[in-house]
Amino acid sequence: MKSRLPIRFCGTGMYVPTEVLTNHHFADYLDTSNEWIVTRTGIRERRKAAPGEYTSTMAVKAARNALEDAGLSAGDIDLIICTTATGDCPFPATAAFIQAALGAGNVPAFDVVAACAGFLHGAITAAGLLNSGLYERALVIGAETLTRYVDAEDRRMVVLFGDGAGAAVLSRSANPEQGILYCDMGCDGTRAELIWLPAGGSRLPASQTTVAERLHYMHMRGREVYKFAVNKMQELIDNALAVTGLTPQDLKLVIPHQSNLRIIESVREKMGLDREKISVNIDRYGNTSAASVIMSLDEARRDGTLQPGDIVLLVAIGAGLTWSTMVVRL
Repeated sequence: MKSRLPIRFCGTGMYVPTEVLTNHHFADYLDTSNEWIVTRTGIRERRKAAPGEYTSTMAVKAARNALEDAGLSAGDIDLIICTTATGDCPFPATAAFIQAALGAGNVPAFDVVAACAGFLHGAITAAGLLNSGLYERALVIGAETLTRYVDAEDRRMVVLFGDGAGAAVLSRSANPEQGILYCDMGCDGTRAELIWLPAGGSRLPASQTTVAERLHYMHMRGREVYKFAVNKMQELIDNALAVTGLTPQDLKLVIPHQSNLRIIESVREKMGLDREKISVNIDRYGNTSAASVIMSLDEARRDGTLQPGDIVLLVAIGAGLTWSTMVVRL
């Protein structure tokens, strides 16, 4: 899908847990240091869900903030999409728990799994359904409890991820100049095992062996993912600009998925952007996967960086390997 869609973001919200894990937390028990982590990732701290917090509870808090921002109630929503790779349970969809907690009635509620590209996959899916005329307003949420899916003894992985949630309310736009100017998504399934959680599904059901071999934790071939992400993200941005006829200077802000500061800086330098024109919050939250892009968008709207009429480019790459891009005029 690469066409214009008259779909606007009419509200955003986010939530992060209160517990902060600094790099020193890991340096206390692993062979690592604050300097090592910052140099390689740009991360200084991340958030950790408290006991009793999980993906749907964080999603509900972010969703309520987005609804308040839009001046709406849960009863005004016609569709709920939760994007997550760390749902409450294998089934039903985490979106079902969110719908019930919000009191949104019997509206359609389902999950989209595209890991770090999840929110944009969900937003593009919602935009297509809204544009079809089936629904008026959609609530799209990106939420992850990643700290429970990484091996605490794996220094390469455990320092990367944090917990959090972001949400957006999407609706049809009466203003032809406002809305989605471009969107696209894709997947290269031949690279699916570069980032994956091997056990717990139908391929490798839980057993004493899978637990002993620590196969219920996320596995990633970091160097290969890094090389792919650097090249692919630039390709996605170049394509978006070519199709829309925009230049980097036309963009008020570029919001990339917050996976690694070196990747973000590479994109910024290749685009010739000043630092203030590319969103960075990985230093405070780490990699929050599906929550990353929408959390960044919400922060930029709330701190005044973004105003109505501004053009924003959103881009993400995730497990699958999946990718998605959106250019939107707010």
